[in-house]
Amino acid sequence: MVTASTPNTFKRLVFKNFIADTPFDRLTHLPRYLKAVLVRLDKLKVDPARDARLQAEFAPLWTNYERRAIQLAKAGIDDPQVEQFRWLLEELRVNLFAQELKTPVPVSVKRLQKQWEGMRGG
Repeated sequence: MVTASTPNTFKRLVFKNFIADTPFDRLTHLPRYLKAVLVRLDKLKVDPARDARLQAEFAPLWTNYERRAIQLAKAGIDDPQVEQFRWLLEELRVNLFAQELKTPVPVSVKRLQKQWEGMRGG
């Protein structure tokens, strides 16, 4: 189900000057990410409970990322690991909600949970 956190996730994908500020290698994936949004909306109409369940799996990872990204931004720190994690979250969203669009790297909730724990020192 689309939740209150949804605007923040979309705002991180498409924002003022996003074309200039997004690395080119990530921009090339934007059409797939946007198509995934449409696929998700179509599936949401058919099975809102599925969407809610998948969003509940995704949300803690997004919240962890967003908290850390805000802390780093306030401190003026760029952390490539956190930035890479952010893009893996986009891939996870595709994998969860529009799996038929495929991801260029293997992603799952468990993989990203493990990666986050490794980034945070366990």
